Amino acid sequence: MSATKIIHSIPSDPLTGAISVPVYQTSTFIQEAPGVNKGFDYARSNNPTRKVLEDVVAKLEGGNGAFAFATGLAAIDAVLKLLTTGDEIIAVDDIYGGAYRLFTHVYEKLGINIKYVDTTDPENVANAVSSKTKLIWIESPTNPTLKVSNISAIATIAEEVNALLVVDNTFASPIAQQPLSLGADIVIHSGTKYIGGHSDLVAGLVVTKTASLSEKIKFVQNASGGVLGPWDCFLTIRGIETLDIRYRKQCQNAEKVAQFLVKHESVQDVYFPGLKTHKNHDIARRQQNGLFGGIVSFTLKEDTVEAANSFVTSTAFFKLAESLGGVKSLLCHPPQMTHASVPRERRLEAGIKDSLIRLSCGIEGAQDLIDDLASAFKQQPKEKKLLQVI
Repeated sequence: MSATKIIHSIPSDPLTGAISVPVYQTSTFIQEAPGVNKGFDYARSNNPTRKVLEDVVAKLEGGNGAFAFATGLAAIDAVLKLLTTGDEIIAVDDIYGGAYRLFTHVYEKLGINIKYVDTTDPENVANAVSSKTKLIWIESPTNPTLKVSNISAIATIAEEVNALLVVDNTFASPIAQQPLSLGADIVIHSGTKYIGGHSDLVAGLVVTKTASLSEKIKFVQNASGGVLGPWDCFLTIRGIETLDIRYRKQCQNAEKVAQFLVKHESVQDVYFPGLKTHKNHDIARRQQNGLFGGIVSFTLKEDTVEAANSFVTSTAFFKLAESLGGVKSLLCHPPQMTHASVPRERRLEAGIKDSLIRLSCGIEGAQDLIDDLASAFKQQPKEKKLLQVI
């Protein structure tokens, strides 16, 4: 969807002509008679501000319906509620730590089996599925090592075993990637990130491909009640108005930062789909419309937690904080922050080394961000060299 279509998919208020969507801060709605209303009866079930947001997000992703939740994890939880005891999930190994915690510590106890595989090779997925597989869960790119999976190929596998393919599209955003058009059944977003874009809200979004799935998620949303409030819906709508221009600038910054890091003597590995050395660079280029995202991760040659701690506390423009996708650049140390709930052994198996640092590039000047990183590198203690005694 073009920037023009995004902006003009957000309606003005038909009652007053207000160009901004009104915030309907109300808990209930007057009915003409029992069950006779103007489409709204209680704010948990529906709200006019939330309806605008959901309609716009459905258009962004080309879905049948969209549903706004209080957080990204609440959105993930709503999808998992489609499962029953004995069902199986095939999940990407490099999965967001919060999702791993929810899968492992909540749903495994309820009898849901989870298999974690490297989904960058579709054959791994094909070898892992069984008659009990009901969901295939991928992030592309993943958090935090930016692995890219072939959505179309995995969609074919899901269809063969009658499983739903769920794609967390947070890192790519609807600007770069539309998983439903590639064969996915459900798309997840942490609206907190690129869609909101200003680090001033938390939100989760589920987008469904079919009317049947829309009906099921709507039921869960209403029954469980983890809905996004009207003010946060308004802020998310406001963020969507500038999504296209923000995301493209962040992609440009990330590419320049990645090129800087690749050449730096203190850096071991750089993870960024825009690099030609990335395992699935060609897939990312085709699948993400030539946009590679605003996230860059890297490891240090001194692969220790201590070295990472020293670096992430030495930057000026990159602020040390959880989250990503905002207009201000952020950095974090996933092993101690976003993925602390994942056991170290599993983190290492998924490629999350002890020194891995994740950068979220904002919309600042690219050279300012590079200079900030260069300064942080210069502040690091020099590696001690052992003297050889002859």
